[in-house]
Amino acid sequence: MKTIPSTLLIGAAIATALNAGVFYAFSSFVMAGLGRIPPEQGANAMNAISVTAVMAPFMILFMGATLLCLGLAGWSLFSFSAFDSKLILAASLFYVIGCFGVTAMVNVPLNDQLAAAPPTEIVAMWRTYLHDWVQWNHVRTIASTLSALLYIIVLVRR
Repeated sequence: MKTIPSTLLIGAAIATALNAGVFYAFSSFVMAGLGRIPPEQGANAMNAISVTAVMAPFMILFMGATLLCLGLAGWSLFSFSAFDSKLILAASLFYVIGCFGVTAMVNVPLNDQLAAAPPTEIVAMWRTYLHDWVQWNHVRTIASTLSALLYIIVLVRR
């Protein structure tokens, strides 16, 4: 178990925790704030956020955490008898499936639907979009948080 550098686990813990914080902010007040303004304005703001999110500052963190988790998951399979390896695999899967997977399969398609919606449909779809997007964002928040927590547990056990 000691063969994996602690710096990789620290990096994974920090990256997944930072992503959890980003998603928590959206779940706790960003989306609620967007829901308090007229639907057209909320949708326009969300579309602007979606465009901005795919730029370097967030994508380096989001994709970097994904790649790090995938690498750690692969490593854990070669020493699966160790309890810490199981924790690392669980932490990695929480993030890769519950955060990256949900983002790719649910939140991004919802964003794409919102961006492609004709102006005449924005008001009708906005409440449903908000509800669905936030519910799945809660999953990303919890998955990222659990991932960070499990990485921290492994570090404390060292």
